[in-house]
Amino acid sequence: MTDKNKNKRSAISYFIADLHLSENRPDISACFLNFLNTDAKQAEKLYILGDLFEAWVGDDDDSPYLKNIADALTTLSNSGTEIFYIHGNRDFLLGKRYAKKASMSLLPEIKTIDLYGQHVVIMHGDTLCTRDVDYQHFRKKSRTWWWQAAIKSLPLFVRKKIAENYRKKSAAATAIKSQDIMDVTENEVVKCLEEYNSQLLIHGHTHRPAVHQLCANGASAQRIVLGDWYEQGAWLKVTPDSIELLYQPLPQ
Repeated sequence: MTDKNKNKRSAISYFIADLHLSENRPDISACFLNFLNTDAKQAEKLYILGDLFEAWVGDDDDSPYLKNIADALTTLSNSGTEIFYIHGNRDFLLGKRYAKKASMSLLPEIKTIDLYGQHVVIMHGDTLCTRDVDYQHFRKKSRTWWWQAAIKSLPLFVRKKIAENYRKKSAAATAIKSQDIMDVTENEVVKCLEEYNSQLLIHGHTHRPAVHQLCANGASAQRIVLGDWYEQGAWLKVTPDSIELLYQPLPQ
């Protein structure tokens, strides 16, 4: 990034999550690419808090579609916007190779940032849903080095088939689960804020965009949930003076 480009950046940071990009939803892809070419180009930073993709089977997937997304992100980065990425539950196998292609900096699953003077915790949010016991068991197993090594050793077409079957099973399981089970556990939210000594948490995963008021560290606090992109574009815009959840219709 050149100093000239840095000077063009406005004091704006955007946060997005749960786009679930895939070739069979060109409307979501078009909305995302438009966002990168317009709003995001005015910002200092773009934080992607997981599930940018519907599924991720490995950085060796060199499909034209994934290259197009990486090229668009690189164009944004070259224009002067820094891009940061936290893994979600659908794309946790996304690695350094693709991140480099897309000019994204990979962050740990829980990260604290200085957001215009405020100490903020950002994350995907799936670890907050502790009542979804089956998912938490799978999450623990799938984040081990041996599980990931075993999956990555399989041929690409096999991994794609596994991912497809997993999505079908996940959709079927979600359909019969209580909505409360798939939402965050409030005590876990408070625990997270107090562990990181913060009064603001930003996350995705639950697909329930809202600004929640709560108490942590003996004072008022907020939890901001990012929206998914299934029916509209959704992003959080933060400036030194304001915080807004914004939406944009998907192209017809």
